[in-house]
Amino acid sequence: MPFQRIESEKLSQSVVHQIEELILRGILRPGERLPSERELSERLGVSRPSLREAVSDLQDRGLLTARAGAGIYVAEVLGSAFSPALIKLFSAHEEAVFDYLDFRRDMEGIAAARAALSATKTDLKVIDTLFTKMEAAHSKRNPADEAELDAQFHLAIIEASHNVIMLHMMRSMFDLLKEGVFFNRAAMFRHRNTRDILLEHHRAINDAIQARDPDAARAAIELHLGFVEEALTQEKKIERNEEIARLRYAHEQER
Repeated sequence: MPFQRIESEKLSQSVVHQIEELILRGILRPGERLPSERELSERLGVSRPSLREAVSDLQDRGLLTARAGAGIYVAEVLGSAFSPALIKLFSAHEEAVFDYLDFRRDMEGIAAARAALSATKTDLKVIDTLFTKMEAAHSKRNPADEAELDAQFHLAIIEASHNVIMLHMMRSMFDLLKEGVFFNRAAMFRHRNTRDILLEHHRAINDAIQARDPDAARAAIELHLGFVEEALTQEKKIERNEEIARLRYAHEQER
């Protein structure tokens, strides 16, 4: 766990500040369980009463939550980004899918350009490692694994842009995507030709960021998400055509 020892004179407020920073930077994630009180107090180098005071403060402010018999967790603070009614509305209207992709193209284009300029050496290693995993998953032909790594790759780029507002906003958007609110990510990886194109898109994004070329990184993101939009448009067209064909077939069966 990413905790550092606290100097004795700082005590509970320093614990508060450290946990706040870990949540703000997206290192501690919503729903993640903190270590036990004993373990955490040892890692931070503070007494249990000081730790309890800090935890109580963070709970009062809605950043941590206690689960009976289970421990202390980072609160699901992203859950309030979209109301249940709005999430239901997104899933019921096709136009939300394309507005979502437009939004991602704009935001991720900015994030990729910033990552090309601002990413640390470790950020670049994370992005490159995820792309290597994508290549390995590609050869195994597991759509679910490819889709999950796709999301991790894009989020790693957003993390590497080092903008905490964008990080939390986009994590919230990707959580909805994982839940299938906008479209089924795994469906994008079912066809071999599409899978090959998507992998090459991610290779181009990775190469541009590793080369610290912000213009190429933004262009690669825009090309990639433009392709995703076109693929989804074609998929929905095929679905509509199939629905019409079934109606024709049912009518012929009745004649």
